[in-house]
Amino acid sequence: MNIIDRIVAWQNPIAGLRRAQARRALAFYEGAKPSRQRKSRNDNSSPNTLVGSGAAALRAHARFLERNHDISRGALRVMVNNIVGATGIGIEPQPRRADGTIHTEYAAALRDAWRNWQRKPEVTKKYRWPMAQRMAAYTWVRDGELFAQQLMGPVAYLDHGTKVPFSLELFEPDFVPLDYDDPGKNIRQGIQSNAWGEATNYWIYKGDPREGMTFLTDSGIKGIPASRMLHLATLDRLHQQRGVSEFASVITRIEDLKDYEESERIAAKVAASMTAYVKRTDPEVGFNVDNLPRADDGTAIARDLRMQPGMIIDSLTVGEEIGMISSDRPNPNLVSWRSGQLRAFAAGIGASHSSISRDYNGTYSAQRQELVEQWVHYAVLADEFVGMYVQPAYESFVQVAHLSGVVPRPRDVASDTEDEALFIGQSMPWIDPLKEALSWEKLVQAGFASEVEVIRRRGGNPRDVLEQVSEFRREAAEKALMFSSNVATAPGPPVLSQANQPEGAEEDT
Repeated sequence: MNIIDRIVAWQNPIAGLRRAQARRALAFYEGAKPSRQRKSRNDNSSPNTLVGSGAAALRAHARFLERNHDISRGALRVMVNNIVGATGIGIEPQPRRADGTIHTEYAAALRDAWRNWQRKPEVTKKYRWPMAQRMAAYTWVRDGELFAQQLMGPVAYLDHGTKVPFSLELFEPDFVPLDYDDPGKNIRQGIQSNAWGEATNYWIYKGDPREGMTFLTDSGIKGIPASRMLHLATLDRLHQQRGVSEFASVITRIEDLKDYEESERIAAKVAASMTAYVKRTDPEVGFNVDNLPRADDGTAIARDLRMQPGMIIDSLTVGEEIGMISSDRPNPNLVSWRSGQLRAFAAGIGASHSSISRDYNGTYSAQRQELVEQWVHYAVLADEFVGMYVQPAYESFVQVAHLSGVVPRPRDVASDTEDEALFIGQSMPWIDPLKEALSWEKLVQAGFASEVEVIRRRGGNPRDVLEQVSEFRREAAEKALMFSSNVATAPGPPVLSQANQPEGAEEDT
């Protein structure tokens, strides 16, 4: 009770108590109180309960949209291309000596072995490493999760096909049963955990359950230790075991957009077929078969009202006229409405609206602002992809390469640094290359950025760039050619091409 309540209560205790109770009743969150305009949302189920009841249906719906809806399929490709890219997540080994310097010889050996492994990284031999990354990212975004078993060393009936005996076996989420629970063994949704919630074992179907190759029985599933399993999942809440499709919150919107566009297309096709009809102005007077023109043999000639260019209709009888069915299709408001829906859809899945809609209208500042804000989201997804899929695979690769003797770890490599690496994701593209280049040049000259950072931001590898530039300049010097890139470093005066020789100069200058 505040001071006024106390004064009132001193005169009238009942009135003072009512004042205090009324104030307390008004102290609530308006959003927590249901009304006619706002429904009550009281479902407080655990994340695993929600995922168990809806994840399978959501991923089935997402796969349907991928197969049958151009915008959904394009959105998936936009996200995968910006997360993984054409060449995949790059890896630059950086093992270190005890003094902190990079062990260049060991790094070069790992780089060569990794390049060989990328040709056949998984058991089916269908996908190179960049494509295996894109397939994994595609499955992850669409279905919500992906599983990959790491197979190391000799495995029965398996030919790794690479120098380092290491392969991945990729699984769609259907191979880990959502309905496999065993509280006695602490198994929830096909994942066995310890008392701390750390996954210790994954239970996988031995065959594809969707093709009737196996069933949820003790003989139809197998356990794979968590140390050999990679689990790439979209996790929205703490304590969540399985992933949920990125399309979960936008399925209703994009499904409505798909249906509406189809209806508009059909309406436009109907409108494009111009239709006319014969209208009787007087119900008592109109078409009579006796009034039809007759052939030589006396048979009636049916009226032909099919529309033709330049035709003249002279077969109407008294009391009839031609009417046209008007149409208001295509809808003039369709473009603006569709654009708004696509913006909401793009925001829901975290993709760029311009890339999904293929609408690149706007000023340089607006496009750059969208690119900068959107690229942060792609970078976050790329970081999750690296942490749950690429980095663990590379760490296992380095370990197997050492144990198999293909790339043994030198003695002078510092402990726990043999698998250190720089993971190179996609760089933010330049909208206006000239403006971007001038900006980076100014930053480098002022000392606020390095040449290495610029090369990395453009998606390049500084080591490769240095080797390419050095080799190119050496060959150019051997051939007595001069380019703007090696004018400052070449000895002697620049050599001009024949077309740029000054007047009176010798041809062999």
